[in-house]
Amino acid sequence: MGIEDTAVEVRAQGWRTLAALHAAIEADLERALQREADLSVVEYTVLDALGRQDGWHMRMQQLARASALSSSATTRLVNRLEDRGLLTRILCLDDRRGIYTELTALGHELVEKVRPIHDAALAQSLDAAQQIPELAPLVEALHRTTEPQPA
Repeated sequence: MGIEDTAVEVRAQGWRTLAALHAAIEADLERALQREADLSVVEYTVLDALGRQDGWHMRMQQLARASALSSSATTRLVNRLEDRGLLTRILCLDDRRGIYTELTALGHELVEKVRPIHDAALAQSLDAAQQIPELAPLVEALHRTTEPQPA
């Protein structure tokens, strides 16, 4: 195995480790959100993104980026959440092709209720992952990226 092959293997191993951490966290979040609010992780992600807009709305393509979904998958997800009364769509007055999405009052209530559950499940999942030697360096790196930076 040459130097180039070793570099490829190191990157591949890093990617597999990152994927394992992501899968473990997502599974933990999915269980907690389903149990407490009948929400999937991606549904929560969309509701949370909209809930952080401080009274504003988001275009569908912004929601697609925030949830890492395709446009068609985002549309289906928005349809489901709209059917549950958690969000609504608004036509853009400036661009009739543009559609905005925003939380309803019920959506705001749910996201505020569920955010602490999500955050606690995330913290618990990261704590558990930090106990696994292969995952601990990634968890530590994640904590470093979220620490406040000196001014």
